[in-house]
Amino acid sequence: MARLDMTPSSTATASGGRLRALAAAPAARWFCLLLLCSAYLQGGINKLTDFAGAVGEMQHFGLTPAAPLALAVIVGELGASALILSGFYRWLGACGLALFTVMATLLANRFWEMSGMERFMAANSFFEHLGLAGAFLLVAWHDLQAPAPAARR
Repeated sequence: MARLDMTPSSTATASGGRLRALAAAPAARWFCLLLLCSAYLQGGINKLTDFAGAVGEMQHFGLTPAAPLALAVIVGELGASALILSGFYRWLGACGLALFTVMATLLANRFWEMSGMERFMAANSFFEHLGLAGAFLLVAWHDLQAPAPAARR
């Protein structure tokens, strides 16, 4: 009877090493953070270039005063993304976007008040956004676990 060899192959070990090296590369980490922030960068830039549309969005959701809130959302989306991408108080930017995402999701994706396909789509979006908020909380948690540079104090 042949014995099953449970040791990792040299190919698998080499691949794992290359993958670890890529994961440790600062550029790869920054690119992943850019992907995570992309919706907030796009949203903030769109609202900034179409401020009337941003105000209209606030009014659509019954938020007043609409113009100051639209400005706060623009500053929050772009500012928190900048903190995350720069690494300066990354944990704070990540917590800010997590909180914003949960609040916006509770406001915009009230699937429990809907029915049919509208409910299905809103529920999907609701839970996808909760997952995104969780990803930002993981970024904050990871950042706070790292040795603290002066910027994080």
